[in-house]
Amino acid sequence: MKYFSSFVAVLCGALLFASPVKAQEAYTILLSGASFAEPSNTWFEMGCRALGANAINRAIGGESIANTANRMADGTLYTPEEFEQIDVFVIMQVHEKDVFYSDSLKENYADYRLPFDNSDYAACYDYVIKRYITECYNLRFNPESRYYGSPYGKPAIIVLCTHWNDGRPLFNTTVRKLAEKWGLPVVEFDKLIGFSQNQKHPVTGGQYSRIFTGDSQVVHGKTFGWHPQHGEESYIQQRMAAIFASTMRQILLPKEFINQQ
Repeated sequence: MKYFSSFVAVLCGALLFASPVKAQEAYTILLSGASFAEPSNTWFEMGCRALGANAINRAIGGESIANTANRMADGTLYTPEEFEQIDVFVIMQVHEKDVFYSDSLKENYADYRLPFDNSDYAACYDYVIKRYITECYNLRFNPESRYYGSPYGKPAIIVLCTHWNDGRPLFNTTVRKLAEKWGLPVVEFDKLIGFSQNQKHPVTGGQYSRIFTGDSQVVHGKTFGWHPQHGEESYIQQRMAAIFASTMRQILLPKEFINQQ
């Protein structure tokens, strides 16, 4: 009994000290977005929790990709300390705009004129992607960074998202073109959400998305559900969390596996 008690004490001590270490070693994921991504939705937070990841949600209702670009430029999207810890940058700015084509794209992100407005979504996406990749690479020159001396700096993992359903075809199509251009993963909410605009609800006769929302929006002459119900009890939030977590598992190797090497 004496030896058993000693064993339990040692085991409890090991678990006590193991917990904070594991938390520090978790992935950190940054989200930028607007009303479909801000914290009261909860899909991002639930998805990160399922992944054992730290969530930094900088989505603000009413913002656009221009706001994301401007916040990067003025240093308010993330602090230098947060940037050091961020492993993945997820973008869910999903307005029904063309985010791929523009005749105003610059070779160097620093050549863009600031601040951005909403006149050219493709240019804003281009700025955000190029700036994030550049900042990640340049950590190799920062003596205070854990990536100092690395041949590639910090891996620049950027993940794009579609709209939460297929009711915004211009954005969904062009964000996939943008992802293909840069070789970026896409969280395909529109394909995996569980319904399509091509089929009306068999009972209500309206767009399927409308049964999950309290408001509606007309897009290209069709009336869709607009903002899905918020909160962890919401089916759509749960579904989006599952789709997000599943996509991230294809990108990130579990830290537990890495730590055993």
